Amino acid sequence: MTTPAPTAARPDAPVRRTSLLARFLAWVDAHPRGILVANLAAQIGIIVTGGLVRLTGSGLGCSTWPQCEPGSFTPVYHPETALHSAIEFGNRTLTGVVSITALLVAIALWRMRDRAKGLRVLGLAPLTLVAIQAVVGGITVLVDLHPAIVGSHMFLSLILVAVSTYLLVRVGEGDAPGRTVVPAPGPALALLSGVLAVPMLALGVVTTGAGPHSGDEEVGYRFALDPALAAKLHGVSVWVYVAAVVALAVVVVLAARRIAASDRAELVRAQHALREVAVVIGLQAVIGYVQYFTGLPIVLVLLHMLGAALSTAVAVRLVLSVRVRPTLASTTPLAARHDAV
Repeated sequence: MTTPAPTAARPDAPVRRTSLLARFLAWVDAHPRGILVANLAAQIGIIVTGGLVRLTGSGLGCSTWPQCEPGSFTPVYHPETALHSAIEFGNRTLTGVVSITALLVAIALWRMRDRAKGLRVLGLAPLTLVAIQAVVGGITVLVDLHPAIVGSHMFLSLILVAVSTYLLVRVGEGDAPGRTVVPAPGPALALLSGVLAVPMLALGVVTTGAGPHSGDEEVGYRFALDPALAAKLHGVSVWVYVAAVVALAVVVVLAARRIAASDRAELVRAQHALREVAVVIGLQAVIGYVQYFTGLPIVLVLLHMLGAALSTAVAVRLVLSVRVRPTLASTTPLAARHDAV
């Protein structure tokens, strides 16, 4: 009896499927920049939805935390509170999106084995800050929207935008030590602009808390501050920030005129960053003054809060634009890139 020859595998035979986890990790490894962009967009987006909660007085649309209502994680709708409940619950739902993107950032950066360890560890920052934000958000509800807690909630969101912007810029660079491309005093002015952005943004948060949009539509002006004075101090901080940016712009323009055309490519990043700041801060100034003289309409205040998030992002990009960080040579030991953040 003749033994039949083994049957060759058919060309159309099913190939063993890659595990779901392996496919997920492959997708993460292939799209780190997309993940970082999505994370930054989510961090900015939740500032807008959080602002909508504040401006519509919907902070207690869910009466408790982590549940929305006692015994229910979803709103219990009543005709008189339906809109507030929907807005607050929608903002809480977006927190889940922010958490997912922050987790993806942590995974994507940690898996970059060929990058600086400091950068990979910093990838955990968004996830850590989101967790802290969730706790602060819960405390905000439990203390009946105290403006100090509401303000800290907003400022933490701005910090998240700053960290997310830094990571997005940093991943596009190498891990070699940074080298300045703008002559003195350009780097010092860039750093000064970043420092001055902090009180500018903080005073903006305080100004909102001092005014009628502090988070509780039934109780206005919950900070014991004169809203007009707070607004003027915020305005002064903006102009001081603008002065530092203008001084940096002068340095960059003069540098571009002094060097050969072939060497100006390194200044392009700083020039783009300066244009971004000019557009965002210019629009912010227009919105700020119009809202001040028109009685703080909700739409303009919400746009101003979006502008605060964008101002944070462009301020970080400006600070980073005055230096380049080349890629380390492939022969460089991993230990040499250990501390490059």
